[in-house]
Amino acid sequence: MKTLKDFDFKNKRVLVRCDFNVPLDDKGLISDDFRIKQTIPSIEYLIKKGAKLLLMSHLGRPEGKVIESLRLTPIQDKLMEYLDLSVAKANDCLGKEIEKWVQKMQPGEILLLENLRFHKEEEENEENFARELSKSGDIYINDAFGASHRSHASIVGIPKFLPSGIGFLLEKEVKILTDLMENPKKPLLAIIGGKKVETKVKLIDKISGIADFLLIGGLIQKEIKEKNIQLKYPQKIVEPIDGIDNKDIGLKTIEIFKEKIKTAKTIFWNGPLGQIEEEKFAKGTEEIVKSILESRAFSIVGGGETVEFINKIGLAEKFNHVSTGGGAMLEFLSGEKLPGLEVLK
Repeated sequence: MKTLKDFDFKNKRVLVRCDFNVPLDDKGLISDDFRIKQTIPSIEYLIKKGAKLLLMSHLGRPEGKVIESLRLTPIQDKLMEYLDLSVAKANDCLGKEIEKWVQKMQPGEILLLENLRFHKEEEENEENFARELSKSGDIYINDAFGASHRSHASIVGIPKFLPSGIGFLLEKEVKILTDLMENPKKPLLAIIGGKKVETKVKLIDKISGIADFLLIGGLIQKEIKEKNIQLKYPQKIVEPIDGIDNKDIGLKTIEIFKEKIKTAKTIFWNGPLGQIEEEKFAKGTEEIVKSILESRAFSIVGGGETVEFINKIGLAEKFNHVSTGGGAMLEFLSGEKLPGLEVLK
Protein backbone atom coordinates (compact mmCIF):
# COMPACT_ATOMS: atom_id res chain seq x y z
CA MET A 1 0.00 0.00 0.00
CA LYS A 2 1.22 3.49 -0.82
CA THR A 3 1.50 5.98 2.04
CA LEU A 4 1.47 9.78 2.13
CA LYS A 5 5.23 9.83 1.58
CA ASP A 6 4.82 8.16 -1.85
CA PHE A 7 3.00 11.08 -3.53
CA ASP A 8 3.73 14.59 -4.73
CA PHE A 9 0.68 16.56 -3.55
CA LYS A 10 1.66 20.02 -4.82
CA ASN A 11 -1.36 21.65 -6.50
CA LYS A 12 -3.20 18.32 -6.47
CA ARG A 13 -6.82 17.88 -5.40
CA VAL A 14 -6.73 15.24 -2.68
CA LEU A 15 -9.88 13.37 -1.66
CA VAL A 16 -9.38 12.15 1.92
CA ARG A 17 -11.80 9.60 3.38
CA CYS A 18 -11.86 10.40 7.11
CA ASP A 19 -13.81 8.78 9.91
CA PHE A 20 -15.64 11.67 11.55
CA ASN A 21 -18.44 9.40 12.79
CA VAL A 22 -18.34 10.80 16.32
CA PRO A 23 -20.95 10.54 19.11
CA LEU A 24 -23.33 13.49 19.45
CA ASP A 25 -25.26 14.46 22.60
CA ASP A 26 -28.96 15.36 22.67
CA LYS A 27 -28.11 18.99 21.78
CA GLY A 28 -26.28 17.85 18.65
CA LEU A 29 -22.85 18.66 20.12
CA ILE A 30 -19.88 16.31 19.81
CA SER A 31 -19.45 14.38 23.07
CA ASP A 32 -16.11 12.76 22.10
CA ASP A 33 -13.93 14.24 19.33
CA PHE A 34 -11.15 11.60 19.55
CA ARG A 35 -11.53 10.41 15.94
CA ILE A 36 -11.33 13.96 14.58
CA LYS A 37 -8.13 14.67 16.55
CA GLN A 38 -6.47 11.51 15.21
CA THR A 39 -6.82 12.62 11.56
CA ILE A 40 -5.27 16.07 12.11
CA PRO A 41 -1.61 14.98 11.43
CA SER A 42 -2.53 13.70 7.93
CA ILE A 43 -4.50 16.87 7.13
CA GLU A 44 -1.65 19.13 8.34
CA TYR A 45 0.90 17.18 6.28
CA LEU A 46 -1.22 17.49 3.12
CA ILE A 47 -1.66 21.24 3.63
CA LYS A 48 2.09 21.66 4.16
CA LYS A 49 2.70 19.79 0.89
CA GLY A 50 0.48 22.21 -1.07
CA ALA A 51 -2.59 20.01 -1.59
CA LYS A 52 -6.13 21.21 -2.23
CA LEU A 53 -8.03 19.18 0.34
CA LEU A 54 -11.49 17.63 0.06
CA LEU A 55 -12.49 15.78 3.24
CA MET A 56 -15.23 13.13 3.20
CA SER A 57 -16.99 11.23 5.97
CA HIS A 58 -20.27 9.72 7.08
CA LEU A 59 -22.03 10.52 10.36
CA GLY A 60 -24.66 8.29 11.95
CA ARG A 61 -27.20 6.28 9.98
CA PRO A 62 -29.35 8.60 7.85
CA GLU A 63 -30.09 5.67 5.47
CA GLY A 64 -29.93 7.66 2.24
CA LYS A 65 -32.00 10.61 3.44
CA VAL A 66 -30.96 14.15 4.41
CA ILE A 67 -31.25 14.37 8.20
CA GLU A 68 -30.56 17.92 9.40
CA SER A 69 -29.20 16.77 12.77
CA LEU A 70 -26.59 14.62 10.97
CA ARG A 71 -25.04 17.38 8.87
CA LEU A 72 -21.27 17.71 9.36
CA THR A 73 -21.40 21.29 10.71
CA PRO A 74 -20.15 20.31 14.23
CA ILE A 75 -17.23 18.50 12.50
CA GLN A 76 -16.44 21.64 10.50
CA ASP A 77 -16.30 23.69 13.74
CA LYS A 78 -13.96 21.17 15.44
CA LEU A 79 -11.65 21.02 12.42
CA MET A 80 -11.31 24.82 12.41
CA GLU A 81 -10.57 24.73 16.15
CA TYR A 82 -7.81 22.10 15.82
CA LEU A 83 -6.27 23.29 12.54
CA ASP A 84 -6.63 27.01 13.27
CA LEU A 85 -7.56 27.40 9.60
CA SER A 86 -10.68 28.17 7.64
CA VAL A 87 -12.63 25.04 6.59
CA ALA A 88 -15.45 25.48 4.08
CA LYS A 89 -18.36 23.03 4.02
CA ALA A 90 -20.43 22.04 1.00
CA ASN A 91 -24.18 21.32 1.16
CA ASP A 92 -23.68 17.98 -0.58
CA CYS A 93 -20.83 15.62 -1.40
CA LEU A 94 -21.16 15.84 -5.18
CA GLY A 95 -22.86 17.90 -7.90
CA LYS A 96 -22.45 21.11 -9.92
CA GLU A 97 -21.79 23.35 -6.88
CA ILE A 98 -18.81 21.20 -5.86
CA GLU A 99 -17.46 21.03 -9.44
CA LYS A 100 -17.37 24.86 -9.52
CA TRP A 101 -15.86 25.04 -6.03
CA VAL A 102 -13.11 22.56 -6.84
CA GLN A 103 -12.07 24.48 -9.98
CA LYS A 104 -11.46 27.61 -7.89
CA MET A 105 -9.65 25.93 -4.99
CA GLN A 106 -6.14 27.08 -4.12
CA PRO A 107 -3.35 24.97 -2.51
CA GLY A 108 -3.85 24.78 1.27
CA GLU A 109 -7.63 25.26 1.08
CA ILE A 110 -9.95 22.74 2.74
CA LEU A 111 -13.47 21.78 1.69
CA LEU A 112 -15.51 19.42 3.89
CA LEU A 113 -18.06 17.47 1.82
CA GLU A 114 -21.48 16.80 3.35
CA ASN A 115 -22.44 13.46 4.96
CA LEU A 116 -21.83 10.71 2.39
CA ARG A 117 -24.66 8.58 3.77
CA PHE A 118 -27.26 11.18 2.74
CA HIS A 119 -26.98 9.19 -0.53
CA LYS A 120 -28.07 5.54 -0.37
CA GLU A 121 -25.55 4.80 -3.14
CA GLU A 122 -22.70 5.22 -0.62
CA GLU A 123 -23.61 2.12 1.39
CA GLU A 124 -24.67 0.26 -1.77
CA ASN A 125 -21.19 0.88 -3.24
CA GLU A 126 -22.84 2.08 -6.44
CA GLU A 127 -20.20 2.52 -9.16
CA ASN A 128 -21.52 5.73 -10.73
CA PHE A 129 -21.66 7.38 -7.29
CA ALA A 130 -18.01 6.43 -6.65
CA ARG A 131 -17.06 7.71 -10.12
CA GLU A 132 -18.80 11.04 -9.53
CA LEU A 133 -17.07 11.45 -6.14
CA SER A 134 -13.70 10.63 -7.74
CA LYS A 135 -14.09 13.45 -10.32
CA SER A 136 -13.38 16.01 -7.55
CA GLY A 137 -9.90 14.59 -6.88
CA ASP A 138 -6.56 13.74 -8.47
CA ILE A 139 -5.44 11.45 -5.60
CA TYR A 140 -7.44 9.43 -3.05
CA ILE A 141 -6.24 8.86 0.52
CA ASN A 142 -8.01 6.56 2.99
CA ASP A 143 -7.42 7.61 6.61
CA ALA A 144 -10.61 6.05 7.97
CA PHE A 145 -9.55 2.86 9.73
CA GLY A 146 -12.87 2.77 11.63
CA ALA A 147 -14.81 2.46 8.34
CA SER A 148 -12.39 0.25 6.38
CA HIS A 149 -14.35 -2.94 7.11
CA ARG A 150 -17.22 -1.55 5.01
CA SER A 151 -17.55 -2.16 1.25
CA HIS A 152 -18.90 1.34 0.66
CA ALA A 153 -18.39 3.59 -2.37
CA SER A 154 -16.06 6.06 -0.62
CA ILE A 155 -13.95 3.18 0.76
CA VAL A 156 -13.68 0.62 -2.06
CA GLY A 157 -15.25 2.39 -5.07
CA ILE A 158 -13.13 5.54 -5.48
CA PRO A 159 -9.74 3.71 -5.56
CA LYS A 160 -10.82 2.15 -8.89
CA PHE A 161 -10.71 5.61 -10.47
CA LEU A 162 -7.79 7.41 -8.76
CA PRO A 163 -4.19 6.79 -7.64
CA SER A 164 -4.68 5.79 -3.99
CA GLY A 165 -2.90 5.42 -0.67
CA ILE A 166 -3.31 5.54 3.11
CA GLY A 167 -2.95 8.35 5.63
CA PHE A 168 -0.81 8.43 8.78
CA LEU A 169 -3.66 7.24 11.03
CA LEU A 170 -4.49 4.17 8.94
CA GLU A 171 -0.78 3.38 8.53
CA LYS A 172 -0.24 3.52 12.31
CA GLU A 173 -3.30 1.37 13.09
CA VAL A 174 -2.24 -1.36 10.65
CA LYS A 175 1.36 -1.41 11.93
CA ILE A 176 0.51 -1.56 15.65
CA LEU A 177 -2.29 -4.11 15.32
CA THR A 178 -0.19 -6.30 13.01
CA ASP A 179 2.69 -6.21 15.51
CA LEU A 180 0.26 -7.15 18.29
CA MET A 181 -0.75 -10.32 16.47
CA GLU A 182 2.60 -11.24 14.93
CA ASN A 183 5.32 -9.99 17.25
CA PRO A 184 4.04 -8.95 20.71
CA LYS A 185 6.35 -8.57 23.70
CA LYS A 186 5.47 -11.47 26.00
CA PRO A 187 3.75 -12.13 28.31
CA LEU A 188 0.75 -10.88 26.32
CA LEU A 189 -2.48 -10.32 28.24
CA ALA A 190 -5.83 -9.66 26.56
CA ILE A 191 -8.92 -8.25 28.29
CA ILE A 192 -12.29 -8.62 26.58
CA GLY A 193 -15.36 -7.01 28.12
CA GLY A 194 -18.62 -5.54 26.89
CA LYS A 195 -21.35 -7.81 25.55
CA LYS A 196 -22.55 -9.45 22.30
CA VAL A 197 -20.19 -12.39 22.67
CA GLU A 198 -21.03 -13.68 19.16
CA THR A 199 -19.24 -10.61 17.68
CA LYS A 200 -16.17 -11.36 19.80
CA VAL A 201 -15.79 -15.17 19.75
CA LYS A 202 -13.52 -15.09 16.69
CA LEU A 203 -11.31 -12.47 18.37
CA ILE A 204 -11.27 -14.36 21.70
CA ASP A 205 -10.17 -17.56 19.92
CA LYS A 206 -7.62 -15.81 17.71
CA ILE A 207 -5.98 -13.67 20.39
CA SER A 208 -6.01 -16.36 23.10
CA GLY A 209 -4.00 -18.50 20.67
CA ILE A 210 -1.08 -16.06 21.09
CA ALA A 211 -1.88 -14.52 24.50
CA ASP A 212 -0.66 -15.96 27.81
CA PHE A 213 -3.96 -15.09 29.53
CA LEU A 214 -7.30 -13.63 28.54
CA LEU A 215 -9.49 -11.91 31.13
CA ILE A 216 -13.21 -11.67 30.39
CA GLY A 217 -15.95 -9.49 31.85
CA GLY A 218 -19.08 -10.76 33.62
CA LEU A 219 -21.49 -10.25 30.73
CA ILE A 220 -19.25 -12.11 28.28
CA GLN A 221 -18.89 -14.91 30.87
CA LYS A 222 -22.69 -15.08 31.28
CA GLU A 223 -23.32 -15.16 27.51
CA ILE A 224 -20.69 -17.90 26.96
CA LYS A 225 -22.47 -20.09 29.53
CA GLU A 226 -26.03 -19.31 28.39
CA LYS A 227 -25.25 -19.87 24.71
CA ASN A 228 -23.04 -22.89 25.45
CA ILE A 229 -20.17 -21.44 23.40
CA GLN A 230 -17.07 -23.65 23.18
CA LEU A 231 -13.83 -21.64 23.18
CA LYS A 232 -10.61 -22.92 21.58
CA TYR A 233 -8.32 -22.20 24.54
CA PRO A 234 -10.47 -22.41 27.71
CA GLN A 235 -7.35 -23.01 29.84
CA LYS A 236 -6.17 -19.45 29.10
CA ILE A 237 -9.45 -17.75 30.09
CA VAL A 238 -9.59 -16.02 33.49
CA GLU A 239 -13.22 -15.47 34.52
CA PRO A 240 -14.75 -13.20 37.18
CA ILE A 241 -15.38 -15.02 40.47
CA ASP A 242 -17.68 -12.36 41.94
CA GLY A 243 -19.68 -9.39 40.72
CA ILE A 244 -22.49 -6.93 41.32
CA ASP A 245 -25.71 -8.15 39.63
CA ASN A 246 -23.77 -8.95 36.43
CA LYS A 247 -23.29 -5.19 36.10
CA ASP A 248 -19.72 -4.91 37.41
CA ILE A 249 -16.86 -7.16 38.49
CA GLY A 250 -16.47 -7.64 42.25
CA LEU A 251 -13.52 -6.85 44.55
CA LYS A 252 -12.07 -10.38 44.50
CA THR A 253 -12.11 -10.41 40.70
CA ILE A 254 -10.49 -6.97 40.56
CA GLU A 255 -7.61 -8.29 42.69
CA ILE A 256 -7.17 -11.45 40.55
CA PHE A 257 -7.21 -9.36 37.35
CA LYS A 258 -4.68 -6.88 38.82
CA GLU A 259 -2.27 -9.71 39.67
CA LYS A 260 -2.39 -10.97 36.07
CA ILE A 261 -1.96 -7.44 34.69
CA LYS A 262 1.22 -6.93 36.77
CA THR A 263 2.91 -9.84 34.94
CA ALA A 264 2.23 -8.55 31.38
CA LYS A 265 4.61 -6.83 28.94
CA THR A 266 1.84 -6.21 26.36
CA ILE A 267 -1.85 -5.62 27.15
CA PHE A 268 -4.71 -5.48 24.66
CA TRP A 269 -8.08 -4.34 25.99
CA ASN A 270 -11.47 -4.15 24.30
CA GLY A 271 -14.82 -3.61 26.03
CA PRO A 272 -15.75 -2.28 29.49
CA LEU A 273 -15.96 -4.70 32.43
CA GLY A 274 -19.23 -3.32 33.77
CA GLN A 275 -22.20 -1.13 32.84
CA ILE A 276 -20.05 2.01 32.79
CA GLU A 277 -22.93 4.26 31.74
CA GLU A 278 -24.00 4.03 35.40
CA GLU A 279 -21.29 5.49 37.63
CA LYS A 280 -21.84 2.98 40.43
CA PHE A 281 -20.98 0.13 38.02
CA ALA A 282 -17.86 1.81 36.56
CA LYS A 283 -15.56 1.06 39.51
CA GLY A 284 -14.24 -2.28 38.19
CA THR A 285 -13.39 -0.83 34.77
CA GLU A 286 -11.72 2.24 36.33
CA GLU A 287 -9.62 0.05 38.64
CA ILE A 288 -8.47 -2.06 35.70
CA VAL A 289 -7.58 1.09 33.67
CA LYS A 290 -5.36 2.32 36.52
CA SER A 291 -3.80 -1.12 36.90
CA ILE A 292 -2.96 -1.31 33.15
CA LEU A 293 -1.27 2.11 33.29
CA GLU A 294 0.66 1.24 36.47
CA SER A 295 1.93 -2.01 34.87
CA ARG A 296 4.04 -0.09 32.32
CA ALA A 297 3.20 -2.76 29.75
CA PHE A 298 2.78 -1.68 26.11
CA SER A 299 -0.96 -0.96 26.14
CA ILE A 300 -3.42 -1.07 23.23
CA VAL A 301 -7.07 -0.22 23.73
CA GLY A 302 -10.00 -0.09 21.30
CA GLY A 303 -13.78 -0.12 20.96
CA GLY A 304 -16.17 2.84 21.00
CA GLU A 305 -17.49 2.57 24.57
CA THR A 306 -14.05 1.79 25.99
CA VAL A 307 -12.37 4.73 24.25
CA GLU A 308 -15.18 7.10 25.25
CA PHE A 309 -14.76 5.97 28.87
CA ILE A 310 -10.98 6.51 29.05
CA ASN A 311 -11.40 9.90 27.35
CA LYS A 312 -14.07 10.83 29.89
CA ILE A 313 -11.79 10.01 32.85
CA GLY A 314 -8.91 11.83 31.13
CA LEU A 315 -6.55 8.85 30.77
CA ALA A 316 -6.63 8.11 27.01
CA GLU A 317 -3.27 9.77 26.34
CA LYS A 318 -1.54 7.51 28.87
CA PHE A 319 -2.16 4.42 26.70
CA ASN A 320 0.45 3.58 24.06
CA HIS A 321 -2.17 3.15 21.35
CA VAL A 322 -5.86 3.95 21.32
CA SER A 323 -7.52 2.51 18.21
CA THR A 324 -10.12 4.52 16.27
CA GLY A 325 -11.71 1.29 15.05
CA GLY A 326 -14.54 -0.60 16.73
CA GLY A 327 -15.85 -3.24 14.34
CA ALA A 328 -12.88 -2.67 11.99
CA MET A 329 -10.42 -3.41 14.79
CA LEU A 330 -12.29 -6.58 15.87
CA GLU A 331 -12.35 -7.87 12.28
CA PHE A 332 -8.70 -7.01 11.63
CA LEU A 333 -7.51 -8.76 14.81
CA SER A 334 -9.77 -11.76 14.09
CA GLY A 335 -7.84 -12.29 10.86
CA GLU A 336 -10.56 -11.00 8.50
CA LYS A 337 -9.53 -9.06 5.40
CA LEU A 338 -10.75 -5.44 5.46
CA PRO A 339 -12.20 -4.39 2.06
CA GLY A 340 -10.80 -0.85 2.46
CA LEU A 341 -7.26 -2.20 2.80
CA GLU A 342 -7.54 -5.00 0.22
CA VAL A 343 -8.51 -2.56 -2.54
CA LEU A 344 -5.33 -0.52 -1.90
CA LYS A 345 -2.89 -3.43 -2.07
